[in-house]
Amino acid sequence: MDTAKKQEIISKYKQSEHDTGSVQVQVALLTERINHLTEHLKANKQDDHSRRGLFQMVGKRKGLLLYLKDRDINAYRELIKALGIREVK
Repeated sequence: MDTAKKQEIISKYKQSEHDTGSVQVQVALLTERINHLTEHLKANKQDDHSRRGLFQMVGKRKGLLLYLKDRDINAYRELIKALGIREVK
């Protein structure tokens, strides 16, 4: 992911002026990386090292989403709707 794309995502999901690390921003950045890696794995089916990294990112995103769900259910619902991802259980 290039710097311009990263800054665009941060500016879209930030909570305050200098926010770069809130849960919403972290989940949005992870989602972008997950989508990119998923496309890579469609073309490179044997890349098991990248597949493991993908699973780790998905697990990290799930943990962050569960945290957000416990803290602020409305922000959680808005975020998953905006990113187009499923609810975590």
